[in-house]
Amino acid sequence: MKAIELRNKQPDELKKQLEDLREESLNLRFQAAAGQLANTVKRREVRRSIAQVKTVLHEKS
Repeated sequence: MKAIELRNKQPDELKKQLEDLREESLNLRFQAAAGQLANTVKRREVRRSIAQVKTVLHEKS
């Protein structure tokens, strides 16, 4: 998701998205540890998305 799209969202929506991304990151980490993760790039994308959401939340506060 682009930063412009994130900036147009309300803080409540961003917090919900951050929660979902953290849950997805946890699931991907478990899959990687078990050797079941096929797309290893997905972990990096999720981690960067978390950072983007946290940055926009910090800008809004």
